[in-house]
Amino acid sequence: MFQNHCQCRDCRKRSGTGHASYLIFDTLADMALTGEVKTWSLPSDSGSLKSHAFCPECGTPVYVTLEDRPANVCIHTGSLDRPERFSPQFVVYAGRALDWDTIDPALRKYDRMPEA
Repeated sequence: MFQNHCQCRDCRKRSGTGHASYLIFDTLADMALTGEVKTWSLPSDSGSLKSHAFCPECGTPVYVTLEDRPANVCIHTGSLDRPERFSPQFVVYAGRALDWDTIDPALRKYDRMPEA
């Protein structure tokens, strides 16, 4: 569906830097995943739950699903076999950006997640 950077506080904390990068797909069926994942959840800005899937062997974040967008899956770009193919289209939660986290100024920026 789309590719983006997210500068929300939760993504910054989980990535250990100023933003996280994702490829958003309609469903998990749109991709090939190998191995098993474990999950943990926390409330999103909207109050609905975000479930984070990670590799139980090494702890690498793999994907996120959103309770208020159950059809979508957000794949962590760094977990891809070919992350160099990532080509972000926009930035979400840009109003929460840290001054030192400079992202391509040509990308569209949104203060929240755009409506699907």
